[in-house]
Amino acid sequence: MANAGMVGLDWQQRINWDRLRKYRLERARARMKAAGLGAMLLMYDENVRYVTSTLTPGWNRLKPGLRYAMLCGDDAPVLFEQGDIGMQIERHSPWIPKDHIRWSYAWIKGAAGAASLAQVKKFTNAIKEEMKKANVAGMKLGVDFIDINMLKVFAEEKIDWTDGMTPMMEARAVKNEDEQEALRMVGAIGDAAHWEFMKFLQPGRTENQLTAHIMQYLYSVPGMEDVEDVIVSSGPNTWPNWRNFSDRIVKPGDIVFMDLAALTWNGYKSCYYRTYCAGKEPTSEQKDIYATALKWLYDSIKAVKVGTTTREIASKWPSAKEAWGYAEEDQAAANLWGHGLGLAQYDQPVISRIWSLDHPIEIKEGMVFALETQHGKKFEWGVRIEEMLIVHKDKIEIISSFPVEQITVVDPIPGYSTLAGR
Repeated sequence: MANAGMVGLDWQQRINWDRLRKYRLERARARMKAAGLGAMLLMYDENVRYVTSTLTPGWNRLKPGLRYAMLCGDDAPVLFEQGDIGMQIERHSPWIPKDHIRWSYAWIKGAAGAASLAQVKKFTNAIKEEMKKANVAGMKLGVDFIDINMLKVFAEEKIDWTDGMTPMMEARAVKNEDEQEALRMVGAIGDAAHWEFMKFLQPGRTENQLTAHIMQYLYSVPGMEDVEDVIVSSGPNTWPNWRNFSDRIVKPGDIVFMDLAALTWNGYKSCYYRTYCAGKEPTSEQKDIYATALKWLYDSIKAVKVGTTTREIASKWPSAKEAWGYAEEDQAAANLWGHGLGLAQYDQPVISRIWSLDHPIEIKEGMVFALETQHGKKFEWGVRIEEMLIVHKDKIEIISSFPVEQITVVDPIPGYSTLAGR
């Protein structure tokens, strides 16, 4: 559909949210059954949302157990919402049957010691009751999160539990047409944000001022739920890439990069780097280093096709020793990188020389992921670039459209680009 628009209309088919909700639920159920599970207990935000299509507010994220969901056999999902918020779920999410909305029994980042154990016992009793209602009592339970209190009580209650994150990641890996369109929208928002960054960037502004401006810009977009991070790094902060921002002042001639790290539109996330030079033309050395990073990126993109594996993609990148003289691949973690995009920042496939060479994953039609490369001079400057793409049966669709062929130069001053060593 290629970005028909952000809002729903009666005269034009856009994202079909009802179809999207049903696709996600039944795909999760299919992977659950394929894994030999009778039920799944889902505590991570991306998995709860995938199955229930309900929103986890910002204060609730990264706190597994404040709210959670269960998928049992062929039954509708059951949502355990914090406190009395379930009454709002009844209003806003009518696809969850009212008799499948519960209050949660939470303890993480709240209760401790004996109080935690008491809560987990109530939590576990509720799980057993839901499995009994759905006629899957005694079957294997997939769990996407576990803590020490759950280990103790699950053992006491003889809960037969196993890995539930893998089937959920397998489910989330392949996007239907509506999810793909949502991610095209994410790409279009990212294009606009980089254009806004280009206009706002100038020497004298600080990294945190640039970050704040893009944050404000993004939160004005309809459907924007969260901006997990905007990374703005300049000068010596760009290599090694510390993936952060500070109050450093951008100087004339500084290399600057900006990453839209998980802008979240209707649940779907971005990852989208571009590299800039402020106030001067980049040096010949900087252009050469950028050209190297760009070649690494597009060599890996050209390797993407249905039926290939993450091994073939990662093999297009040099080793950490070849590129930077590092002792092992883990020292260059995320320098040459790929990761799925969806309701989580790291859907499958996650691509790295660290594991992809020995543990490859097949590339499938409908996967959506980002590939990113970087290079630089230690504590002087570095470049980083990234593209987001959708895998189709017979082609690759790149959904990040801001120019990438060269470093984006912002307001260069003529005649100040060729001084030796600058």
